[in-house]
Amino acid sequence: MKFSVEGREAYAYTGGKPSDPQLPCVVFIHGACHDHSGFTLLARWFAHHGHAVLAVDLPGHMRSAGPLLPDVAAYARWLLALLDAAGVRQAALVGHSMGSLIALETAGLAPDRVSRLVLIGTAYPMKVSDALLATARERPLEAMAMVNAWSISSLASKPEYPGPGNWLHGGNLALMRRVQAAGAGSNVFLHGFSVCNAYQDGLVAAARVRCSTTLVLGRADAMTPPRATKDLVAALKARVVFVASGHLQMGEAPDDTLAAVRSALI
Repeated sequence: MKFSVEGREAYAYTGGKPSDPQLPCVVFIHGACHDHSGFTLLARWFAHHGHAVLAVDLPGHMRSAGPLLPDVAAYARWLLALLDAAGVRQAALVGHSMGSLIALETAGLAPDRVSRLVLIGTAYPMKVSDALLATARERPLEAMAMVNAWSISSLASKPEYPGPGNWLHGGNLALMRRVQAAGAGSNVFLHGFSVCNAYQDGLVAAARVRCSTTLVLGRADAMTPPRATKDLVAALKARVVFVASGHLQMGEAPDDTLAAVRSALI
């Protein structure tokens, strides 16, 4: 589904059903150098179980027009503008990695518009090493391969969604390369990791959040290790659910991640 947001085209996947703003809405927000497709299973489940769904492509990512936005706060303001364009007064926000920071900032910026908050593969601060940022700047394809290896804790995907024959490692790497290529000359990969690294207002935002919050964390997540959520959990008084995965929770543990999000929102 396409919207006009701040004069530019924005895309949101609606889970295979038209998005009805009269239904309870769930918004899914992807991570760095990804797009809405990482949420396909979750989006379809909620769309077919009584919810309106908006799984967004962030500005400058795949089907949403650029430019890339400068920081987490700008993405949060864009997300609120997208809700306005969709006619949605209040929504549950589900964000993964960089998307979790955007969801958190949005809930702090406009707490009355967020009914529930689910942060998947999150951490605060979400620091990125200087070495990875330098590699991302100079050799982004090499940096993607590094992050891909660190993000997935198993050698092969389980026979869950999307089923036997799916190559989790290859599919995730191909998606990052595709998002990078669609960036019209922008280094989308570097931009996303730089945005995460620069975000400093997580605890300020958390203090303003008024809704129920759940963290869904991978036990073997090397990108955003669970120990890095201690202060955030305390500030949000959040419930924590662990799944058997690395940083790619929706791909590596799809059924358990879906169950965790369902329990948080229903």
